[in-house]
Amino acid sequence: MKVQLVYFNAGGGHRAAALALKAACVQQQRPWDVQAVNLVDVIDPQGLFQRCTGMAPEDLYNARLARGWTLGLAQELKLLQGLIRMAHGQLCQRLAAHWRASRPDLVVSLIPNFNRALGQSLAQARPGVPFMTVMTDMADHPPHFWRAEGVEQHLVCGTPHALAQARAAGHDARRLHLVSGMPVHPDFYVALALDRAAERRALGLPAPGTGAPVGVVMFGGAGSMAMERIARLLPDTPLILLCGHHRRLATRLRALPAPAPRVVQGFTREVRRYLALADFFIGKPGPGSMSEALLMGLPVLTTRNAFTMPQERYNTQWLQEQGLGLVLPGFAGVAPAVRALCEQMPSYRARVALLRNQSVFEVPDLMAKLVQHAPSTGHLQLVA
Repeated sequence: MKVQLVYFNAGGGHRAAALALKAACVQQQRPWDVQAVNLVDVIDPQGLFQRCTGMAPEDLYNARLARGWTLGLAQELKLLQGLIRMAHGQLCQRLAAHWRASRPDLVVSLIPNFNRALGQSLAQARPGVPFMTVMTDMADHPPHFWRAEGVEQHLVCGTPHALAQARAAGHDARRLHLVSGMPVHPDFYVALALDRAAERRALGLPAPGTGAPVGVVMFGGAGSMAMERIARLLPDTPLILLCGHHRRLATRLRALPAPAPRVVQGFTREVRRYLALADFFIGKPGPGSMSEALLMGLPVLTTRNAFTMPQERYNTQWLQEQGLGLVLPGFAGVAPAVRALCEQMPSYRARVALLRNQSVFEVPDLMAKLVQHAPSTGHLQLVA
């Protein structure tokens, strides 16, 4: 059985979810050959976009995230979806050629907007092979975002709200599946051999119970200049600032004077360790970073305003409804919000501890069931 994880790098969360599922399949010893393929490599194999513009398609999006230029993305999304509809025939042609060559038994998409093309091209090239979409957002942003019309699409929803949206849209109930959250890498479920007090002291941070609580600030792999403003507004709060690939931001943060101790870290594969050292999380309401922070026991402080991406706005509502953190209209009020969060830290942490997100282990079970009922073709393919 061949499992092929197809992802793209816009924002990083889709690739992270794909790698999380791949790791879970290996950990569960699924009898599948698990591979990874970037969707951009399939639909633009010659890299024409990059040769014409000097950057990959995802790089433009990620650069906007890093600069905080997210205002107007809801309108631009409609333009993108229109372009995808115009190119639908060509997309299906290239995807169908990929399916014929790789011969999948199951396709699982972890990306939005392209599911109609993915599903229809699969039905054309490999009739009878099931198509699954795992939403990596807590809610859909209809129309044409996660759910695809005219496609026999198994839709995996990480929240009851997303499930209710799909039902209200008339999605076939037999192809709706509810899991317990967003896929997070299985490593986050393994206890860390960590002396928090010693490691915090080694980093110059106060040991637990000996000073102010420590916050971790993270805006995904692209980072964001909003982190500099947060650092300036919290001069007396010990902070771990994870800048991702944003080198200029890391340089500016290291040069920023502050009475409280600071740890400024560029791109790292030790995100889980830094989260484990912190007491609370500050960042954008991305489903992946929020889910990682909550899984590590951290209450969340985030914002919702005109700059919040449309597909992430429900995340803030969910956070408030569950009592897992605070949502601000902007980071101008971050200092009093941190004080309020810290004053009620035991209550917040107790509610966070009640979460039971096991979705990364639940999705492979759903995949296995689909494969069991699909025609036997000798291969299994997972698209992320």
